Amino acid sequence: MPTTQFEGFFIKLLPPVPLAMCLAGILACLIALITLWSARTPLIHSRPIDKITALANLAFAVPMAVFGALHIWGVDIVLPIVPDYMPFRLFWAYFVGVALIAASLSIATKIMVRWSGLLLALMMLTFVVLMDIPGVISTPHDRFSWTLALRELAFAAGGWLFAAPSLPARFKSTLIPAGRIVLAITCLFYGIEQFLHPHSRPVVPLELSMPPFIPAQLLIGYLTAAILLAAGAFMLLNKHTRLAATILGGWTLLLVLLVYGPILIAALSAADMGANIEGINYFADTLYFGGAILALAKATQINSAPPPR
Repeated sequence: MPTTQFEGFFIKLLPPVPLAMCLAGILACLIALITLWSARTPLIHSRPIDKITALANLAFAVPMAVFGALHIWGVDIVLPIVPDYMPFRLFWAYFVGVALIAASLSIATKIMVRWSGLLLALMMLTFVVLMDIPGVISTPHDRFSWTLALRELAFAAGGWLFAAPSLPARFKSTLIPAGRIVLAITCLFYGIEQFLHPHSRPVVPLELSMPPFIPAQLLIGYLTAAILLAAGAFMLLNKHTRLAATILGGWTLLLVLLVYGPILIAALSAADMGANIEGINYFADTLYFGGAILALAKATQINSAPPPR
């Protein structure tokens, strides 16, 4: 019996590293969906804006599981990124993988989010200090160094924004504005870069452009740039922050489905493991950023709620 195209697609998913990344992401997605389903009654009767922000945990948890699997099953790929001066480099590569998966489960199930969010933020800030800032200093004119540094900083902000609502008021009143400012600056920088390079893959403008099979690339690029710039400006001024973050987060999730979804399928269909992992990384990175933006919308919603009478 000849192998069908459908079967051939899944055969090409057999390389262990991309397969582990996909399975980890799917499992985290299912756990987050089950958690959402358990709270379906208030969600059904909520406003559309609240339905979008309810996806924050899912959008943030899935990429962490994906990258955690990469650290554990693809440690040889990750190890060269660990700075040479650090002792026990192999241990740290595995440790980060385990930490990411643990944080993913916490965010997906909404259990102990205070600690997982804060510890994740601390880890991401460590990455910024140890790897991203030295990269920016060594290549200050490279826009991708700044893009990566702001990306990791935005992920850190997402972590502490998830934790902030459960913290005492004095910490909440500091962490939420700090997260808002970090994400606003990141959005403004990304918006400018997206406007200057509209064919770049949208939202987080890294090296690769959109592939030829993605239609209306200029429309996607310029519209994404406009949304990033507008949302960043509103967030920086603290005007309609929740609405701006929700619109940007929702637009990002839509792009994950309509742009990065086909890119991911094409990457997984390739016979090259590097292409597989690259497609997964771009999909997960963009989803991760969308989760951080929606975390701001969620935290702002809670922070601005009137006190109980």
